[in-house]
Amino acid sequence: MVEVPLKLYIQGLLKQAKASARSMACLSSSQKTLALQAMAEALVAETSKILEANERDLQLIPRDGGQQAHRQAAERIRVNEEDIQHMADTLLACLAFPDPIGEMSQAWMTPDGMQVHTVRAPIGVLGVISDLGPLMMVESLGMCLKTNNVCVYRGGPEWLQTNQAIFDCLNDVAKEQGVPEGALLFIDRGAPEAALEIVRQPQYVQAVIPRGRASLRNGIVEHSRVPVIGFDGGLCHVYVDQDADIPLAQTIVVNAKVQDPTASNAMDTVLVHRSVSRHILPGLTRRLLQEYRVVLNGCPKTVSMLGVLEMTGHLGIKDAEEADWDKKFQTLAMNIKVVQDRQEALDHIAKYAPGHTDTIVTRDYDFAMRFAREVDSSAVMINASTRLNGGEQFGLGPELGTNSRRLHSRGPLTLAKLTMEKYMVLGTGQLQQPHPVPQAYEDAMMLSSKF
Repeated sequence: MVEVPLKLYIQGLLKQAKASARSMACLSSSQKTLALQAMAEALVAETSKILEANERDLQLIPRDGGQQAHRQAAERIRVNEEDIQHMADTLLACLAFPDPIGEMSQAWMTPDGMQVHTVRAPIGVLGVISDLGPLMMVESLGMCLKTNNVCVYRGGPEWLQTNQAIFDCLNDVAKEQGVPEGALLFIDRGAPEAALEIVRQPQYVQAVIPRGRASLRNGIVEHSRVPVIGFDGGLCHVYVDQDADIPLAQTIVVNAKVQDPTASNAMDTVLVHRSVSRHILPGLTRRLLQEYRVVLNGCPKTVSMLGVLEMTGHLGIKDAEEADWDKKFQTLAMNIKVVQDRQEALDHIAKYAPGHTDTIVTRDYDFAMRFAREVDSSAVMINASTRLNGGEQFGLGPELGTNSRRLHSRGPLTLAKLTMEKYMVLGTGQLQQPHPVPQAYEDAMMLSSKF
């Protein structure tokens, strides 16, 4: 069988997506609830098929990179029963939060008697492009269904067979529950060009959300002709102020970096006020190096203060290069910089803005408020880890990443953020005045049926 060329294949799917958007917009809350429940049950019921598909993905891992690389890739790609249960729980989590569609935020009456309302409506066709695992696909499909959006998903090519099995399971059940044909779509081509074709079709796709590594996000933003409404970019800083609680600061830094180094809200750089640097840095760097094997890049003051620590199997602190300060690591690596004063800390953060998440550790309330107002990031935390910037942590429910850009809506991309506001107006025959009338009596005579 001849394979359809990639461009024609993507255009065909996107035409199907656009055609289903109108029907999808009319899906009721009860229909969506039944569909999500059925999808979660089907995932658990089809566990064996999903695991078999995952085994096929594991067999495709190349072995030419060495045994260690193969083992690491297998650990990353492998899916187990617990993971599938977590995916099902993710779908059910959408049910715990109110349906945002149709929610009215404002209502008023105009002087001529019109009733004006602002209501939430679906955006339309959303393209979600990721290089992450199957959980990301389940989250995307579930949240788009909850918000009446059509979802076109392209996932990480390493999980192609696994994603296909999960999608077939979810899509079949969704259609049985009344979800329109084509409302949930999966791109089964792993080539990078497939992602680019999606973002080059503004006539079909209303918005795109990239989820994954920095290279993927930057590539989508560079080539997209479609608005990018979710962007997990931007750096994460922790500033340890001169008036900080030292044990608290150390704990926050460790949590922000090590709790999940691959997360987009994991810390990239810690800035330390010089007056507390000698109190916190020796113990902090020892913990990071010895206990967690973090790669540390330091400014000249940091390196000269601590020297190159001799650790077994570890390089200790290295001199930071200029490019390191602008790097979003998402690995067990980070920067340390000693700043002369508060202004230098603010200037450093501003230089690399807009940021993802920035934290200050301090007892000084007034300066904390100044920090919160002045720092340009999707979330500013005071005496809390950067890892707490998220929809679930904020009590807002599931999210499709965090938007660190200044447009659309900053912060966690929750259910409400996958909608737009539109005006609904109830009238009784109101007209824009002055209403047009014939300019001359002769015109009126010519229009009369008597003549």
